[in-house]
Amino acid sequence: MTSTAVAPPTHSTPADLALGFLSGGVIGASLSAFIGGCVVGRVPLILTGLVLPAVYGLLFFLVTLPRRAREAAVAPRTALAVIESLEAVRDETSDVPVRFDLSVAPDDAPAFRVEIRQDVNLVELADYRPRGVVVVVVEYPPDRPWKTRIVKRPTPEWEERAAAGRVDSVPGPAMKSETPEGCFGGVLTLLGLLLGAAAVLLLFRADLFGSQRGDSGAPEPSVSSSSSTTTVTSSTITVTSATGTVALGPGQSMLDEGALRNAVASLTQTSGKRQALTVVVQDRLLTVAFSPTGVKSAGFDPRSLPYDRVPGLVEEAGTTLGVESPRSWQLTADGVNGSIMLRVVVTGGGGTGTLTADGRGNVLWKKGS
Repeated sequence: MTSTAVAPPTHSTPADLALGFLSGGVIGASLSAFIGGCVVGRVPLILTGLVLPAVYGLLFFLVTLPRRAREAAVAPRTALAVIESLEAVRDETSDVPVRFDLSVAPDDAPAFRVEIRQDVNLVELADYRPRGVVVVVVEYPPDRPWKTRIVKRPTPEWEERAAAGRVDSVPGPAMKSETPEGCFGGVLTLLGLLLGAAAVLLLFRADLFGSQRGDSGAPEPSVSSSSSTTTVTSSTITVTSATGTVALGPGQSMLDEGALRNAVASLTQTSGKRQALTVVVQDRLLTVAFSPTGVKSAGFDPRSLPYDRVPGLVEEAGTTLGVESPRSWQLTADGVNGSIMLRVVVTGGGGTGTLTADGRGNVLWKKGS
């Protein structure tokens, strides 16, 4: 019988290295987004961390589907083999992972040597004796002989051939079913993980870092070609075709006397007497979503808000709903249906307090968690 050594499979191909880099990037980005979203309480970040690996897994499944279909269409080949050596990888209670070194002798192909890892029950481990009289039956894909597996219950025909057969030893090197990809592949995967995490921190820096500073470092909204930006008394006013924002400077707050009224007045002076769909107020940031031009029935006049009641509503939401040491607050005014409704959310060490009031500032409903 002629013995021919077959070259082991190449694992660190450019495609494999690129896949490792991409997988590391997806892992880093999803973990960074999910953990960061949970810390700052941002739902979009949490959803990004959950959806990103699912989408990547689906794309990987679809891309590799043709290759896996071709591999599944190849009928496995059965052959006799002799065990050159075996080694239990670790001790288990029932099935033991065993590393086998086999000499495989197909009927219509050159013999080859292969190293595999396969689980074997402790009771059956004594049946696999290296260089003994027992010849085992194996199966392997013809195009991937390193995926050889020992057949535990062969057909009667192959069982008779194994009992009466003899297989000569095949010289090495042995193909390995599991070959380490080396240091370079690990470095690329680590680099992808770091770059993925850095990309999330860069794209969502406003959500991640602005929230931790109480929105004091919130960046200015993007300004289109039809927008205007002015700075008045350490406040930045930005108006676009759809929104208007006022960002106060350091040391100022929308709860200061007259601050919110002046901020709304500055937007109405810049954009004209436009109706608002929603008004969102935070400690140092005011955001107004204007109703579409030409739609007169939608929205409300932002100047009609009960400015004097806002500090009291925020204080009541924080003190009466069990919120200890309030860290941040947000007031949302909604008047799409004509009547203004105010919703105040205060977050602190003791939880979150939510309060709902009408357009005059009268409390309608409140809840603490």
